[in-house]
Amino acid sequence: MAAGGIKAGGYSRRSSRRQSRHGAMSDINVTPLVDVMLVLLIVFMVAAPLMTTGIPIELPKTKAKQLNIPTDPMVIAVKSDGSIYLQDARVKQDELTAKLQALAKNGTDDQVTVKAEGATPYGAVAQVMGILNAAGYNKIGLQTSPQDQPSGN
Repeated sequence: MAAGGIKAGGYSRRSSRRQSRHGAMSDINVTPLVDVMLVLLIVFMVAAPLMTTGIPIELPKTKAKQLNIPTDPMVIAVKSDGSIYLQDARVKQDELTAKLQALAKNGTDDQVTVKAEGATPYGAVAQVMGILNAAGYNKIGLQTSPQDQPSGN
């Protein structure tokens, strides 16, 4: 046997791999795939926080501590002109219960958060809370903005 792994017949497994012009290459180059995936990961990491804005509301400022709620609650926003939004869609006051029940995953056991602008009349917020209570929702929270943070949540 000669040195370098060449056998008596002139055939060696090592030398046959190097002859790419005689056959198709069966290896897959994953480097471009990894590059594209890393770029997409970075784009989505940057874009994800920007997609959770919701309805711009001027929340009143309080010194209350932030609650740790394990799941995302359904959010009802009341603007200063009296318009009502469920999640990001505008709804009429008489349609609120039906649309809320359609979105509820656990029925009336879901957490509902009401947020209203500081200039919203108290009566409009009280009416929305009354509708929620009459529909059977007992886990109702009011969302405010901390005093040291700028408003616009």
